[in-house]
Amino acid sequence: MSFPAEFLEEIRTRLRVSEVVGKRLRLVRKGREFLGVCPFHNDTKPSLSIVDEKNFYHCFACGAHGDIVTFTMEMEGLSFLEAVEKLADQAGLEVPRQTPEAREREVARKTLGDAMEAACKFYEDVLWSPQGRAGLDYLLGRGLSEQTIRHFRLGYATDNRTALRQAMSVKGIETSMLLEAGLIRKPEDRDETYDYFRGRVLFPITDRRGRVIAFGGRTLGDGQPKYLNSPDTPLFHKGRVLYGLAQARESASKQGEVIVAEGYMDVIALAQGGFPNAVAPLGTALTEDQITELWRLSPEPMVCFDGDAAGQKAAARAADRALPILKPGHSLRFVSLPPGEDPDDLLKRGGAKAMRDLLQAATGMADFIWDQELRAHPLDTPERQADFMRRARGRVRDIADKTVQEAYGDSMERRIREMRDAGRGSRSAPGRFGKPVFERPAPRASATARARVSTVLGHRQQQSVVAAIVTHPDLMEEFGEALGYLQFDDPFLDKLRQDILENVPSDQGLDAAGLKNHLLRLGYSEDCDGLLGPATLGHAAFARPDASLEQARAGVLELLARMGKHQLEEQLADAQHAVTVEFNEANWNRLASLRAALAAVNSGSSLEDAV
Repeated sequence: MSFPAEFLEEIRTRLRVSEVVGKRLRLVRKGREFLGVCPFHNDTKPSLSIVDEKNFYHCFACGAHGDIVTFTMEMEGLSFLEAVEKLADQAGLEVPRQTPEAREREVARKTLGDAMEAACKFYEDVLWSPQGRAGLDYLLGRGLSEQTIRHFRLGYATDNRTALRQAMSVKGIETSMLLEAGLIRKPEDRDETYDYFRGRVLFPITDRRGRVIAFGGRTLGDGQPKYLNSPDTPLFHKGRVLYGLAQARESASKQGEVIVAEGYMDVIALAQGGFPNAVAPLGTALTEDQITELWRLSPEPMVCFDGDAAGQKAAARAADRALPILKPGHSLRFVSLPPGEDPDDLLKRGGAKAMRDLLQAATGMADFIWDQELRAHPLDTPERQADFMRRARGRVRDIADKTVQEAYGDSMERRIREMRDAGRGSRSAPGRFGKPVFERPAPRASATARARVSTVLGHRQQQSVVAAIVTHPDLMEEFGEALGYLQFDDPFLDKLRQDILENVPSDQGLDAAGLKNHLLRLGYSEDCDGLLGPATLGHAAFARPDASLEQARAGVLELLARMGKHQLEEQLADAQHAVTVEFNEANWNRLASLRAALAAVNSGSSLEDAV
């Protein structure tokens, strides 16, 4: 949409540059100009000059230059239309509409928006009243501060079927308006209406400018559905909106980074934990419209879904949606949370540093797609290897942009060549358990990366791996090779790992009772000095004695794929180098064993059956 030149000039006349910039920055007057620290580059000295008479700002350090529209767009991540509309509102001007139909739609939208704002205020007031005590207790119990609750304007809907309708009636908002806004419902066979949200904590959903357009509600009891969104309305289309966008927009635009979490509480927990640049889709996989919206904030949004099977499936669906619409410089990155944890869990356990470490280690789209196909099926026969290559090449053909498709094609073919080269060597050198390996050489991981992964995954995950081996000794057949090359930060866990490997050979066929007897003779207690107590098994269902072998296998596989892979890749790179420098039996056997260990870890991972 274009605006008449005189309208834009009127905005600039009514709003001085120093007035708009001064709301964001501390300015010091120097004669006819103002000086401030430039927000567009890292600096501590004032280099941004604002000259009201000429209606512009200019940074003498980085060259940033523009007027109040440009400044508002850059600082708040707004489009030209949105920036002009916001500035016009500040200036007390009505935005001109091109047609009577457009003006009519805007009036209707504003009226609906007024109804949504009134409802939001009503729900907020209820939350902080005695009627909303259950909702407030729930939010405080989840670790949210009162400041955070107010910042996100959280509210509460009681079980009363007509509370909202009656409150809105007092304000003169008609039933027809509430129906159109999706705030109440009317059964087809009855004249009575009832409130859409009841007995739920409410999360206001806003547009990019912070105007309330819908709500999400979470039940406090066992009712279903657990989460409920407003229906689609003239204001709200679920597949086009991102929760928390208005709150995250400025921070994301300034940092050039945006985090895509799974739900409302993830976004709020991240914001409270020091990551205000987080948003979430509304209970579904990311859509193409939402991905395009994210690209307006950052060229590579970071998808950070929960570390359970459902979260990983949602991340895979996001990749599937994004792949066809990739364009040069625009993609997604993927953050792997520890199994069973969400961002709130990670922040409470490891703090902001743990989250920052994970974000820095985010996986690119090409690596994510490759790993998706690599884990889909075993690669233990030529036919399965050929099927993998066919699937990997098929993903490349899904990309519409020819430039990106060509780059992905080159990357996939290079990886396939490396896999073939590794496979040729490994077929003549079976691992300790006699399993042929067909695996690509992995990139060498630095000691810093290994330490980061160990820190992020934490002590609990390391305990879970060892506990599952103790309660399910049959896992030694598959994972003994990998377990032999790993090192744990905890000296007790590392010694227990070594004692299991050295004193309990995998070919003895011991059951859990037999293994525990061995460990008792070595001086360990009945519960392995607390390892098999509720502190560990309460968090790792797959490690419990009553879990099935397949559940235990899936859990160990998931953790090793994240925790041990970096260590094994580092050692594999060293072993490959050693064979190149000196080809002897010891070096070759070590290389073959490491390939077997890494193949066991990479053979697939899912906790879907283990939780």
